[in-house]
Amino acid sequence: MGYVFLFLIGFGLAVAGGVTTIAYMNFIPAGISWTNFFIFISGRPECYFLPVGFLLMAIALFQYPNNT
Repeated sequence: MGYVFLFLIGFGLAVAGGVTTIAYMNFIPAGISWTNFFIFISGRPECYFLPVGFLLMAIALFQYPNNT
């Protein structure tokens, strides 16, 4: 049950971080370059939810006991 809970937390964080990152991509048509975009999102803590969520999901998936 703990692995399912860890996976769901990771999924929620990945969704929140991905939506935030996509929302910040609206700055690109406003005239900032890709380099400035990546510098900007590297300073935003809510954009770190995406890799942290992927990491938690990977931990939950690869540590789940295999009962074959």
